[in-house]
Amino acid sequence: MGRVKVTRALLSLSDKRGLVDLAKGLAALGVSLVSTGGTARALAEAGLAAREVADCTGFPEMMDGRVKTLHPLIHGALLGRRGGQEPDDSAAMAAAGIEPLDLLAVNLYPFEAAVAEQPDDLTGAIEQIDIGGPALLRSAAKNFRSVAALVDAEDYAPVLAELRAQDGCLSMETRYRLAVKAFAHVARYDAAIANYLAAYDYDSDSDSDKGGGGGRRRAYPSSLTLQFQRRQEMRYGENPHQTAAFYVDGDGQAPSLSVAGARQLQGKPLSYNNVADTAAAAACVREFTRPACVIVKHGNPCGVAEAKDLAAAYLRAFATDPTSAFGGVLAFNGSVGKALAEAIIKGQFVEALIAPGFSDGALAAFKARQNVRLLAAGQAAPAASPKGWPASADFKRVAGGLLVQSWDSALLEASECRQATQRAPTAAESADLLFAWKVAKHVKSNAIVYARDGATIGIGAGQMSRIDSAKLAGMKAREAGFALPGAVMASDAFFPFRDSIDAAAAEGIAAVIQPGGSRRDQEVIEAADQAGMAMLLTGMRHFRH
Repeated sequence: MGRVKVTRALLSLSDKRGLVDLAKGLAALGVSLVSTGGTARALAEAGLAAREVADCTGFPEMMDGRVKTLHPLIHGALLGRRGGQEPDDSAAMAAAGIEPLDLLAVNLYPFEAAVAEQPDDLTGAIEQIDIGGPALLRSAAKNFRSVAALVDAEDYAPVLAELRAQDGCLSMETRYRLAVKAFAHVARYDAAIANYLAAYDYDSDSDSDKGGGGGRRRAYPSSLTLQFQRRQEMRYGENPHQTAAFYVDGDGQAPSLSVAGARQLQGKPLSYNNVADTAAAAACVREFTRPACVIVKHGNPCGVAEAKDLAAAYLRAFATDPTSAFGGVLAFNGSVGKALAEAIIKGQFVEALIAPGFSDGALAAFKARQNVRLLAAGQAAPAASPKGWPASADFKRVAGGLLVQSWDSALLEASECRQATQRAPTAAESADLLFAWKVAKHVKSNAIVYARDGATIGIGAGQMSRIDSAKLAGMKAREAGFALPGAVMASDAFFPFRDSIDAAAAEGIAAVIQPGGSRRDQEVIEAADQAGMAMLLTGMRHFRH
């Protein structure tokens, strides 16, 4: 019962990538092929012989293909226990004329892709709900002691390699791994269907047999089912007494420049805190189009800068707060070269770097610091809200429940800001205000960011009062040797009192960007006018708890 000889296989693939290579490999091993209509036609076009399911069952496909594999001669061939299992169904199978199937390759109708393209087409979505495919996979995976269930094209080549190396046999370990993958795939598929339908207010009066209609979509489903794939188990969590693991979205479609989609090129395994900090750094650096560097420590940016190149951006970001940058995580929105790598190695101790890529020279330089984790994560892209559950939602676990919201992916254009003060910001101040606003979005509330010439010079994060954050940002700037007069300030939320403006004016801050919306807005604006400061109101806040 350890190894199973594969002599007969059923192939039924809506996505036919890899089909011909798989079928040719199986045929070369003497495996008899069975297939459904579309798959059989594709095999015939490739010159491969396969017996159609309808010929095996004596029952033709019907209802536009809705019913084709739901038959005892198919499911019995997958579910029948044999080869040393107890009880053994071999006699019952023989009496019923059921010929065993040892391998199944199935992928399912593209439900998620269909509803992403036409989210309001309930009728079309229902037609993309696969019935026979999940049933086949569940039958094969349940009987993994006798059958291999293939659901991922990435497994075709390894399975063929094992069959060639093991005289046409597959190990129990391989079959069990494939069964787990098949059940997880079906569970995720069913969850996508349940989430879609649960987010639909059905209206029979507007339903149509010819597509569309049926009701309206709601923002959040009435019930929510999630599935994530384990990427990594960790030595411990936030603290050594906590256990932890890292899971990624079940579809594996991570956004560009994200830790979930990154390849680790060197270094120790990522820790729980490494993942959290790297995700925060990558999210912030995605905001910028010019060469940019973000340094994160304990979830907060401690230095952010744009410049003519990444090396200059790094040096400017590091200068914001060299003390906090020690042991931090770095993110870049361009590929890291040798000169930048050498500057980082010389300048600080770093836990991890994430960037679209690393040059050969950079990789060679970092070999001197083998513990530094290097993550290559594809091309950077402006922050955007991904489509579909669960990627489109931000989750926060609370005791006994789950908070769900859309990602804070809003972007702000200069034209959307309103001048609130008598003095308008200069062009240079406006550029710095928008830069500081992007950074403030990623700083924990209450957030105050001081910036000049496309670089942070002081950041106040996570304080219980806004005035304390402003004082902290000023203290940080002075400790780093920056002159505050002429710099700008960004606040993630409105100023409840004028005290923060008065404190900023005392430091010489020239311009402020903030959401507005306080009952004391006029008092705050008057304080800015009295100090000769310029102030822009965004009408949008960026709380980050």
